[in-house]
Amino acid sequence: MYTILDIETTGGKYNEEGITEIAIHKFDGHAVVDKFISLVNPEKEIQPFVVNLTGINNKMLRTAPKFHEVAKRIVEITEDSVLVAHNAQFDYRILRTEFRRLGYKFERKTLCTVDLSKNLLPDAESYSLGKLVRSLGIPMSERHRANGDAIATLKLFKLLLAKDIEKTIIKEVVREETHGELSQRQLDIVEQMPSETGLYYMHDKKGDILFLGKSTNIKKRINQHFTKNSDKARQLQKETKKITFEETGSELVALLKENEELSRNSPKYNANSRKKYLHALSYSTNTDGYYIFGIVPKKGNRKSITTFNSYHSAKNFLHSITEEFQLCDKLNGLSIESSNCSKFDEGLCQGACSKQETATAYNDRVLDAVKKYSIANKSILIVDKGREEGEYSAILITNGIFKGVGYYNLNHQINNIHILESIITPMSSNPSTTHIIESYLRKKRVRKIVDINT
Repeated sequence: MYTILDIETTGGKYNEEGITEIAIHKFDGHAVVDKFISLVNPEKEIQPFVVNLTGINNKMLRTAPKFHEVAKRIVEITEDSVLVAHNAQFDYRILRTEFRRLGYKFERKTLCTVDLSKNLLPDAESYSLGKLVRSLGIPMSERHRANGDAIATLKLFKLLLAKDIEKTIIKEVVREETHGELSQRQLDIVEQMPSETGLYYMHDKKGDILFLGKSTNIKKRINQHFTKNSDKARQLQKETKKITFEETGSELVALLKENEELSRNSPKYNANSRKKYLHALSYSTNTDGYYIFGIVPKKGNRKSITTFNSYHSAKNFLHSITEEFQLCDKLNGLSIESSNCSKFDEGLCQGACSKQETATAYNDRVLDAVKKYSIANKSILIVDKGREEGEYSAILITNGIFKGVGYYNLNHQINNIHILESIITPMSSNPSTTHIIESYLRKKRVRKIVDINT
């Protein structure tokens, strides 16, 4: 017996979501023999993006039953059955969390149609529910509503059961009731973690650090560590007796502190975990006096503008700055046109490829691009989110050299260079820190960047 399940939630912080709608179809392998569909009053506000996604709003739920009023019905309809859901770990976690709040231990075996689909439909372009059922010609209505998604999951499950001729995959994918769930000790540890940005430290019984990492949601990341199923993950779970954490507010501060502390501590399970930056963007002068960009392997102390984890990301960035600063595709090796590049005809290149723009004017824009995306020779303060309301983080760079990070509450603390230097915790400056800062600033926003020279 199976119970096909779909749940809609309020959204919000991990393990703090509430159920807004639930749909359960009891399926005996041939037909639906029972079903339960209901809106649920979560007794908390729904996140705006969820309202837009599902169409369920707070007004609709005011007169809906609360979870404790439908809990008995859920227990009865799911009893002696396997829960089936698309991304079953999510729906099962939400249900168990709600029941745990009521003091009831809800346990069922689960089956995930994402896992089944990956085994039985290996050539599918996407395993998201909407795209997958569409590709299979399965009709779907009321997307992102519990009953619409549950019916689509049921139809998908029927198809998968038909495809599972050997009946071996279902046996392998069925999860025991505790799979993906935590022991009471682990639950207690996770409960103590904040859903904030920062570093976390997994300790053994002696207090030594087994693993340290950074996350924008520490609680969620620790839960992931405890539910991973690889040999290495299980060994780390077994050896971890305590977890401590440090909030940083800023993700960039977390990245820099992680880099610093990994080099100082060398935890057992962090071996070879840091990414390597293998490619760099540099520029040189061609025979006509124009500056040209090039992607080169990053070796030793070779000077470069900025570095990348892969050639692909370096080339994407080169395309981006060529467009942003109206540079020439041909000069930058992005076009193989024999005369002028195609963008000249579109008015997006000012003619350096055919010498219709002077080298001086063109080179000025190249240098503007270099200045914007490199911290070389800059003296700046990167200001971002702090650990609490009214606090800001500060990352100090002097003459292109990373000095360290700190926190402040008042503007005079950063306007006075002596006070600023005193609140900064000194850290090592090396190619890794430069790579971390530059790659972060390319992709994400910070509150502001202050030029210290001014």
